[in-house]
Amino acid sequence: MLHNKKKVFFVDRDGVINEEIGYLHEIEKFKFIDGVLETLSYILSKNYEIIIVTNQSGIGRGIYSEDKFLELNQWMLNFLNTKGIEILDVFYCPHSPEVICNCRKPRPGMFLDAKKKFNIEMDESWSVGDKETDIQAAVSAGISNTIIVKSGHVIDEKNSEALYVLESLYDVVNLNI
Repeated sequence: MLHNKKKVFFVDRDGVINEEIGYLHEIEKFKFIDGVLETLSYILSKNYEIIIVTNQSGIGRGIYSEDKFLELNQWMLNFLNTKGIEILDVFYCPHSPEVICNCRKPRPGMFLDAKKKFNIEMDESWSVGDKETDIQAAVSAGISNTIIVKSGHVIDEKNSEALYVLESLYDVVNLNI
């Protein structure tokens, strides 16, 4: 019996999908980065699934509740669905940096949980983040197709482990995926 393995684009949220404002938890402050909707549609058209992997230390730090995060998350998923963009799943780490867990990037826990849950072909998958810790987590999970974008944080391009350094998620359309 053949088991179809999925090809996935793992995408960080803050600084990649939406503008980075730090501890985002209010729907009215959520702003999609220019070109993101078109790019997510393009990725889906190339037969990839999309999974969001996001550190949400604001929960562990007590800045906002997990319910607030889930409310914003559901709003984002519903909005994307109205644009024909279906996100396979969202994995998030609610812990503050002081907590030793396997899910907080740069550790690969969220990626490995997704691989197990959805039978993902990691060497056929991609990961996009805006911090080097995003890249480290993806590589640790067996993803070599990595992209770091400059739309969130300042990037040390010379020392990045990412396969590609792009201005924003929109530039993915220029890659031959």
